[in-house]
Amino acid sequence: MKYLNYFLILFLFTVNFYCSYAQNISPEEVKNAEYTYKTPDGDGTGKVYMGREIASLMSFHGKSWLERASRSKEENTELAISNLPVTPSSVVADIGAGSGFYTFRIAPVVPEGKVYAVEIQDNAIQYLKERSKESGQNNVEVVKGNEKSPNLPANTIDLVIMVDVYHELLYPREMLQEIKKALKPDGKLLLIEYRGEDPKLAIKKLHKMTVEQINKELSANGFHLVKNGQFMNIQHFLVFEKQ
Repeated sequence: MKYLNYFLILFLFTVNFYCSYAQNISPEEVKNAEYTYKTPDGDGTGKVYMGREIASLMSFHGKSWLERASRSKEENTELAISNLPVTPSSVVADIGAGSGFYTFRIAPVVPEGKVYAVEIQDNAIQYLKERSKESGQNNVEVVKGNEKSPNLPANTIDLVIMVDVYHELLYPREMLQEIKKALKPDGKLLLIEYRGEDPKLAIKKLHKMTVEQINKELSANGFHLVKNGQFMNIQHFLVFEKQ
């Protein structure tokens, strides 16, 4: 009987402890439960979101590849920009702007608006600021974001664009929620991603995405697909709106 009482007291203590712990779990801990972890694949982080391993972040040391002379032709850059859902007064955010390859091509399309060039790498931030000053494009503003937020003002953005960036977001759920806050009620999110459906496309596996996977993740975060433009050579052109 003495041992039974001992184990009963221990059991009740354990139950009370875990009940108390569960009540004090932070929202951040609950969100992070949506991520799982594994041994990283080549060029992967080992962090998994909705069945997809998040790719490692491309270093800004790869700037020359972003600015390669053949890129516009390979990726139909001009065609992509001509299909942007913008007006001359639109406010656009280029998240993961890198070298500004898209930023400084979009800026002339929105002469009465603005383009936020968002980056998290300090060397990219410095480069974008210098390039903005040299180009004389006064409607470009460089913003330092972080892994969970683009640090954009609420309810101000007409179009968020991410070009071959989404698959590298270390916190896709948190970033999408912050993007929703920054978008106007009728604002749009454009993802341009290399086609994961094409096994012959010579891009690393984790740096490609399928429409199915993108739609799965975006739908779970309150976005719905409004345009699936398959007019580009090797990339998807997917436009989303807030649900």
